[in-house]
Amino acid sequence: MSDPNPASSKTPVAIIGGGPVGMMLAMHLQRAGVDCLIVNAEPGPRWHPKGSTQNARTMEHYRRLGIAAGIRAQGLPADYPTDVGYFTRLTGWELSRIAMPSDREKQRMATEAGPTDQVPEPLLRCNQMYAEAYAYKHLQTLPGITRRYGWRCVAFTENTDGVALIIEEVTSGRQETFDAAYLVGCDGGQSMVRRQLGIRYGGETLGAQAYAAGPSVSTYLRAPGFFDRIPHKRCWQYWTVNRDIRSNTVVLDGSDSLLFTTRLRNADDKPDEAIIARQFCASFGQNIDLEFIAHWPWTAGRALVADSFGRGRVLLAGDAVHLFTPTGGFGMNTGVDDAVNLAWKLAALVQGWGGPGLLASYEIERQPIAHRNTGAAKQFARNVGNVPVGEAMDEDSAAGVEERKAATAFLADFDEEFASLGVQLGARYDTSPVIADDQAAPPADDIANYRPTSRPGGRTPHLWLQDRSSLYDHFGAGFTLLRFGKTSDTRRLEASAAARGMPLKIVDVDLEAGRDLYERDLALIRPDNYVAWRGNEVPDDCDALIGRITGF
Repeated sequence: MSDPNPASSKTPVAIIGGGPVGMMLAMHLQRAGVDCLIVNAEPGPRWHPKGSTQNARTMEHYRRLGIAAGIRAQGLPADYPTDVGYFTRLTGWELSRIAMPSDREKQRMATEAGPTDQVPEPLLRCNQMYAEAYAYKHLQTLPGITRRYGWRCVAFTENTDGVALIIEEVTSGRQETFDAAYLVGCDGGQSMVRRQLGIRYGGETLGAQAYAAGPSVSTYLRAPGFFDRIPHKRCWQYWTVNRDIRSNTVVLDGSDSLLFTTRLRNADDKPDEAIIARQFCASFGQNIDLEFIAHWPWTAGRALVADSFGRGRVLLAGDAVHLFTPTGGFGMNTGVDDAVNLAWKLAALVQGWGGPGLLASYEIERQPIAHRNTGAAKQFARNVGNVPVGEAMDEDSAAGVEERKAATAFLADFDEEFASLGVQLGARYDTSPVIADDQAAPPADDIANYRPTSRPGGRTPHLWLQDRSSLYDHFGAGFTLLRFGKTSDTRRLEASAAARGMPLKIVDVDLEAGRDLYERDLALIRPDNYVAWRGNEVPDDCDALIGRITGF
């Protein structure tokens, strides 16, 4: 029997959910010098394909942790093209193609880019299961992280100075208790933490349409000889639209491992391998041998955001506060940004240099981004579902030619879903109480395009320095003060930061193009790589500035 009153262990932060969002939170806390506990019901990372996009912002976070190169070695071969193709059937007519470079080509373009290029870590097409497995292995090497994989949280209670929680080993029922200063639920769409807090989702699920809405199933399979029979240049993602089937097939490893997604007939329908095999062959255009590995039923077309991102000392991140349809590849990446935003704020509170306003600023900053990103994904899903499909689409006839032309014309603008740099890098926190707004007009929000600016509230503009190192590689784990030219006297600002215990690193940048881009001599950068303040000289009241940006 379990001890009814086991002794409690202490941890600054308890994380419930050890998927990509929970792991990123743990690793960024560890980098900031804060110990944590991570609890995950499954004994390791889930070995089933999910999203296949590690976007440019997420790759920047990996770079900060020193694991970007390792992540890039997972999944697709570096030279594999990342084109997205639309076909009547995979062995039939090609309707449209979005040509995109391999990862090696993107890396080469980054190394050859000019000093103000904004993508030091290009988007990577790597399935989440590969990236998650790599991150999990890295997590095992880090001190200060207490790992409880194969355990679940069965109860938690907030008190005046923390959160008491009980965790239980799934296989044995053995229990442990912990006292944490803060608890974060990164435990997915069925979040136990969110349910106990009484927080609900708001939003919508797309209504009936031909694809990308409603009950769906994703199947992990192998198809030997898949590429041998397709008469088209290779793609990373294959979309099929014809009168019999609409589907999506994603190449996982450059070989015969695939993720095949199509609709279920209704929400109660279970994956039937005979039906899925017929659907795959209808998409392929020929019979082909298949080896099924696993099936994952889910609901497409969701755009849901929680009405709150936490209560008191209990916070939520990732799918626990927003559920996406997968079009656009925004779901996991938005969750990773949640984790990075929250990590430095929890570190500041634990270490004593953060004020009570930091926790409130988390929801103020991240909830609008969740609405923005789920909305963009929903629109992309609506577009996919509306591709026109006629009865003659497969025919070698005049009617077939016209129907294929109509579909091709409709698909002509679909590249935004697979570029969307504005979504990846353009999220802004202009209304945040911990940003020192300088009243300059922010750039208009644009899903497709990112416009760098040092106006406080946005991502720090990137620079390649004269030695070809990234500006980001010089940032500290705390705040960073950029000085464009060494004539600025920043001693009062440095003294105010030191008096509050706020970690601050000074980075001098001798780059004319950088000063032109930033339009100021000084820029104060948060640990999550957002501009907190800028100016040509330090403010008269440096204590007030440091107090504001740290939540006092």
